[in-house]
Amino acid sequence: MKNRIDVITLGCSKNLVDSELLMRQLVANGYTVEHDPADPKGDIAVINTCGFIGDAKEESVNMILEFAEAKKTNRLKKLFVMGCLSERYMNELQNEIPEVDKFYGKFAWKNLISDLGKSYYKDLEFDRSLSTPPHYAYVKISEGCDRTCSYCSIPIMTGKYKSRPLEEIEEEVRRLVSQGVREFQLIAQDLTYYGVDRYKQMRLPELVERVADIKGADWIRLHYAYPAHFPIELLRVVRERENVCNYLDIALQHISDNMLGRMRRNITKQQTIDLIARFREEVPGIHLRTTMMVGHPGETEQDFEELLEFVRETRFERLGAFPYSHEEDTYCDNNYTDDVPPGLKQERMNVLMDVQESIAATINESKVGKTLKVIIDREDPDYYVGRTEFDSPEVDGEVLIEKQSPLRTGEFYEVKITSAMPFDLIGIVSL
Repeated sequence: MKNRIDVITLGCSKNLVDSELLMRQLVANGYTVEHDPADPKGDIAVINTCGFIGDAKEESVNMILEFAEAKKTNRLKKLFVMGCLSERYMNELQNEIPEVDKFYGKFAWKNLISDLGKSYYKDLEFDRSLSTPPHYAYVKISEGCDRTCSYCSIPIMTGKYKSRPLEEIEEEVRRLVSQGVREFQLIAQDLTYYGVDRYKQMRLPELVERVADIKGADWIRLHYAYPAHFPIELLRVVRERENVCNYLDIALQHISDNMLGRMRRNITKQQTIDLIARFREEVPGIHLRTTMMVGHPGETEQDFEELLEFVRETRFERLGAFPYSHEEDTYCDNNYTDDVPPGLKQERMNVLMDVQESIAATINESKVGKTLKVIIDREDPDYYVGRTEFDSPEVDGEVLIEKQSPLRTGEFYEVKITSAMPFDLIGIVSL
């Protein structure tokens, strides 16, 4: 379809924000833009890639190859690739997939506009064409990462930590509120480091308070905190501000001191346990989301058993896990051997997630009979589907609401929970 551009986003929500910024510029230049279309029909395609771990890289490469094939058979006129994968492997990709018209690094996508012979509108610099439902949006508060975790390639792709100015973030939230957005996921590779580079101190608590003061920002949720040197003042903000969700996404990765040391996480087992106790003491009812890694070089059976026991005891409300992926040019690559067999990594992950499923089911069952505030995301044939403040879009469970009366997408309702599944809840609107 002439003058249509299909934009495909792979990877994390931070990539999604970049795609939305690009899409707004394309629309301003007169293009029709579709995001992640089920059936691509544009004569131009842009793929925003992920380069984090093996599976994500493979998905990105396969997607590029699929569109390259479409270009070979004249179903596509131009193909552009941006994002983390092209930042990291530009030369290799250029050599191996010559069908791509141009590759752009993670932060060079603005050049795509001029390569199309169009103008970059400076006055729309922070405007986005939302790909999410219109009532929620992701707000990226920084780029890059200064941490030196052994396994992580992200700093290689994104560079040093770079906080956005407080005022700029506030302005973005105000603008999104004026467009009808009510729920905000504040995201960064590391939220807790916010401000250190720009203001020489951690300013996340202040930022969250300032965003919470904006009328119309009904829910604010925090993604990707780092446990070492956590800004405790943030807990007061979460506790005191009604519109800051009782929810924190904090990737712990492991618990044994052996593994935390090898992973270069700058925290001990006891400090981690104390920190979680502090979260739950200062913010009663907080739901913690965390991520664990299994199979990192040097992980023994004893380390894994220690992790299992920790998860059983701590009873995280939300937990994901992934097997270690050996990434080139990381500390692991330069200093360790990938010595845990792939089958064992997968087995450990399955065991861990089985334990978590049982915990999640029990936590969900404890909500039966309670009335919770729910925002409606969409209507399915049999149910309205929404989320509580404890559920982030895409990654957490949902609330399926029986169709007794018409409900509006993007509105809040009090929902009585009538039954529970391991990850989702079922309820009825309290009249």
